[in-house]
Amino acid sequence: MPQESLAGKVALVTGAGKRIGRSVALRLASEGADVVVNYRTSKSEADEVVKQIAGMGRRAAAVQADVAKKSEVAALFAAVEKQFGRLDILVNNVGMFFPAKFEDLTEEQWDRILNTNLKSQFLCSQAAAPMLRRSGQGRIINFASLGGLLAWPLYTHYCVSKAGVIMLTRCLARALAPQITVNAIAPGTISFAGDAPEIAEDFIRRAPLQRTGTPKDIEDAVVFLAESAFVTGQVIVVDGGRTLT
Repeated sequence: MPQESLAGKVALVTGAGKRIGRSVALRLASEGADVVVNYRTSKSEADEVVKQIAGMGRRAAAVQADVAKKSEVAALFAAVEKQFGRLDILVNNVGMFFPAKFEDLTEEQWDRILNTNLKSQFLCSQAAAPMLRRSGQGRIINFASLGGLLAWPLYTHYCVSKAGVIMLTRCLARALAPQITVNAIAPGTISFAGDAPEIAEDFIRRAPLQRTGTPKDIEDAVVFLAESAFVTGQVIVVDGGRTLT
């Protein structure tokens, strides 16, 4: 049997009912971790992820919370404490992405994307810190984006939120050291079954590796950061070289 590198650990993945969050939750479980599957509205999908994790022989629980709201974040982490008694890995995955011309961008749209993409990571990291310190090997893994590194005029609000994630990561890496490492992953376009192919065409044309990423590409980066004890304050860009062009 292969050694499970995260055996005995407890991980919380926000937005884990679908897409990258789902893939990461399942991969962490396959590496031996028990997993808290957070969701906001995707209850049936989150329950299915829990069922799959249980099928691997790991403990799992689906916990509903809007992680952009402090009261719901507090309830989420209280549930983690009650059900699992510890936390070793926090993956701040929840995110939102939609275009809006700068001249037409509304205050409501700005607040919604900043709250979802940035405020949620601040709130969850702050709530998780006491448990992660207790672990002695705490890990925070934030999801940034190429939008935090590149300027996309139709996505000003999104780019600003993800640039904020990068600086939050760096500040927390210093604030929470040495007990907790804090890093970010900035994915390029990641393709899932059923995605419209035209979404990926421009990315493939620009990326030196001439393909989009797969969920496994992101999972591998998450596992690396979850295992590493000497990497902190870094942004791991997983983009097939797209930022080189």
